[in-house]
Amino acid sequence: MKVYTPLIGEAIRFAVAVHAGQIRKGTTIPYITHPLTVALILARVTDDPEVIAAGILHDTIEDAEPRGSVTRKDIGEKFGKTVAVMVDDVTEQDKSLPWTARKSAALDHIPEMGKKSLLLKTADVLANLSDQVEDVRTGGEKIFLRFNATKKAQLDRYVKLTEALQSADPENPLLPDLKEQLSALLTISK
Repeated sequence: MKVYTPLIGEAIRFAVAVHAGQIRKGTTIPYITHPLTVALILARVTDDPEVIAAGILHDTIEDAEPRGSVTRKDIGEKFGKTVAVMVDDVTEQDKSLPWTARKSAALDHIPEMGKKSLLLKTADVLANLSDQVEDVRTGGEKIFLRFNATKKAQLDRYVKLTEALQSADPENPLLPDLKEQLSALLTISK
């Protein structure tokens, strides 16, 4: 199984440049750790370099500074159409909308995704959920204040995401880990 390819190397360099200076919300952790974590999760279940590269690049359109400086077209020209489709599938299309509207639109898009995009979305949710579980364990429930939604809305969103991802692809190999982390978050957040 060959996990590191020129495509993946280029994706790492591109994402490091796009996310330079960014930090994870409410922390001092460099943002690039998140897309690299997503790629590592994906590499556990696939050796497809396009899927792994999409994991590395998945937030480059949505979170580029200044907003709009990286487009789906840019990703397609540099990394190919398949990678661009996956990245676009997991990109919030209108960051100016309120949190609830953005998350609802992303949830509604899940049934339209192909299997590779579903795997990427699951890895992204799993990485975020795992971070949130660890943050609640170490810092308490105040971590929910980092986001533009109530604790209940955030927990409900994770439940709905998990249900939608399972419904869209019941054979998704990341579902057991996703369900385990969701259960852990719900248990420690009571």
